[in-house]
Amino acid sequence: MSGLKNKSLVPEEVIINKIYLIRNQKVMIDRDLAELYGVETKVLKQAVKRNIDIFPEHFMFELTEDEFRILRSQFVTSSWGGQRYLPYVFTEHGILQLANILRSKRARQMSIRIIEVFVKMREMLVENLSLRLEIESIKKKLSNYDKSIELVFRYLDELLEKHENPEPRKQIGFRINKE
Repeated sequence: MSGLKNKSLVPEEVIINKIYLIRNQKVMIDRDLAELYGVETKVLKQAVKRNIDIFPEHFMFELTEDEFRILRSQFVTSSWGGQRYLPYVFTEHGILQLANILRSKRARQMSIRIIEVFVKMREMLVENLSLRLEIESIKKKLSNYDKSIELVFRYLDELLEKHENPEPRKQIGFRINKE
């Protein structure tokens, strides 16, 4: 029953569109999480700073100026406003920690929903990878078949050539001398 409540909270596509790949990690930006959790970004950041010890680098990190500039350039319209500080980004584990420190029912529900989306994305990647591996396997087999077929045709060509230009056969048997 609670799974249905979580699903009606926010559509999956909305969450997926807020997940970015930064430093080879799937992350969400502090302002997007604050919006999803129903709190101000400032409140979220303050809660993180008060509990910084439970946010190691692989849970959360601050963007560099370059990363922020690149990320901002990906948006057609900028709703970043006059942001004074570089945003924090949170990995899947950091998102779980956020729900723990915000302690609201909505934060817990959203955290579960977001983690479900992360899991689904991971499953899709695994399915995609296994499909790619299967295609590669088929390609290798076809390549081997091509080589085998090529070899068969080469042997057939040799046989046809021998059939069209037979070597004279040596006569076997007794020779009668007509002298």
